[in-house]
Amino acid sequence: MAVGLIAGGYLLGDGLTRAKAADRSVTVRGLAERDVKADLATWTIAYSATAGDLPTAQASVDRDSTAIRAFFKELGFPDDAIQPTGVNVSNFTNNGVQQFTVRQRMTLRTTDIARAERAVKRQFDLVRRGVVLEEGSGMAYTFTKLNDIKPAMVAEATKDARASAQQFAKDSATSVGGIKQATQGYFSVEARDGDSGGGWGVSDTPYKKVRVVTTVDFYLR
Repeated sequence: MAVGLIAGGYLLGDGLTRAKAADRSVTVRGLAERDVKADLATWTIAYSATAGDLPTAQASVDRDSTAIRAFFKELGFPDDAIQPTGVNVSNFTNNGVQQFTVRQRMTLRTTDIARAERAVKRQFDLVRRGVVLEEGSGMAYTFTKLNDIKPAMVAEATKDARASAQQFAKDSATSVGGIKQATQGYFSVEARDGDSGGGWGVSDTPYKKVRVVTTVDFYLR
């Protein structure tokens, strides 16, 4: 009986030691970043005209629309790349004289980013043609292929996390085992060269930085 109690105590103690060792882990974070270029550009152009009667105001807006279409055609965009996306008519009285304002929006949508960049550089050509660009006019660049790079970036972030865990293990005279638990984290797409507070806004530039941080628990042995 005594031998059995001793053996049982040993096995129990050894089991607890192994369980404690198996539960040892370290939590680290891994980072992956990648510079990408936008693959979609949308340019919303807002303009308006005011006149004493609606037909005159509408005729002025129509002339601007013709000038805008000619501008983009000269730059090599197909006719269907620019489409009207909204119109608004309002009227008011100024010193007893009724005035009508016609506002219109047209939107360029293209995957030809290089051509879109050239168009933005020449936007003052529209102003010289008499088109007054209202607030809200501007090019927005979007990166739409995030799902294509997600798997590779998660692998990179996990590899970076393991490197951090291995350094921790080296410093504590242990070694790194398998993954106990992992959290992918959120992907973010930011302006490569700054943000709206100190540089480019994320939609203002075609040059983006994709970032993901993973949190991984590794077993230590």
